[in-house]
Amino acid sequence: MTASARLLIVGPQGSGKGTQGVRVAEAFGIPVVSTGDMFRANIKQGTELGKKVTAILDAGDLVPDELTGEIVRDRLSQEDAANGFLLDGYPRNTAQVSHLDAFLEERGESLDAVILLDVPREESLERLRLRAIEQGRSDDTDEAIAHRLDIYEHETAPIIEVYQERGIVDRIDGVGSLDEITERISAALSARGVGQQLV
Repeated sequence: MTASARLLIVGPQGSGKGTQGVRVAEAFGIPVVSTGDMFRANIKQGTELGKKVTAILDAGDLVPDELTGEIVRDRLSQEDAANGFLLDGYPRNTAQVSHLDAFLEERGESLDAVILLDVPREESLERLRLRAIEQGRSDDTDEAIAHRLDIYEHETAPIIEVYQERGIVDRIDGVGSLDEITERISAALSARGVGQQLV
């Protein structure tokens, strides 16, 4: 099924947004547009962009808003995103919200809904600790995890406020089985008239 849907999924690390994002996008027949995935793919392929991003990250800096926006705009201009998309990892701050607004307005479009996966901080920490053990990730120390959650809370709270004022945020309880959480997202989107049942 292909339905027109322009969605953003937001949640702290360990909230399961990557998994839920893929499920929702597949149900709608729309692509997941994940900035993290795009950066990693370019780095792996050794593209010009990949080299640029590597140099920025190696210096311990964040990828600038302009560069991130350019990559996202390019991706959203591709044919498979004409009927919709699910954004993951962008916009990450209010400046990026403005960039995205301007791009969508040019196309006569706007976001249909923002899916906010609500997971208590302790639950996120627990899931990330478990992932670190399972994947043998030495960089996932408690301090590093807590720092990333702090950044998320500091950067993302303002964008949620912007979208809440527009009345398009669906706050979803992110604790439960994969299917339960997908069903909650499906019900919230259906209530908005976005798409059909996902599961």
